[in-house]
Amino acid sequence: MKVTTTVNGAKQAHDVEPRTLLVQYLREACQLTGTKIGCDTSSCGACTVLYEGESVKSCTMLAAQADGGTITTIEGLAASDGTLHPVQEAFHEHHGLQCGYCTAGMVLAAVGFLQENPTPSEHDVREGLEGNLCRCTGYHNIVKAVLAASEAMQ
Repeated sequence: MKVTTTVNGAKQAHDVEPRTLLVQYLREACQLTGTKIGCDTSSCGACTVLYEGESVKSCTMLAAQADGGTITTIEGLAASDGTLHPVQEAFHEHHGLQCGYCTAGMVLAAVGFLQENPTPSEHDVREGLEGNLCRCTGYHNIVKAVLAASEAMQ
């Protein structure tokens, strides 16, 4: 079947199997490998992207469900001149990553979370990102980064 989307501001149209997951569509058809495949069960959040402005786990959505929609991946979050999104900048400045495997999904989940709750408390951040797992950082710096991004975005 043909799936047509707008990914990171660019039109994409690809023939895919009807059972193709959105994460596979992004990685294989669109060649955007920043979106990671972690658990295949929606438990880890490494595959998180923004679909129509809301964070979704792309391993739980079929590419066909995204037909006609707008998707932002980590590759499309920064400005066209290379200026990092405030959440990306905060993750960099506050060392909110180690191995980096969860980072793209964590950043996009944080962007979606901050759109819904622009002035969160530390507790709110921890609760808001509970669907995204990081096996390296212990979350302390991730939470600091999200709080710093919240301030920067005010």
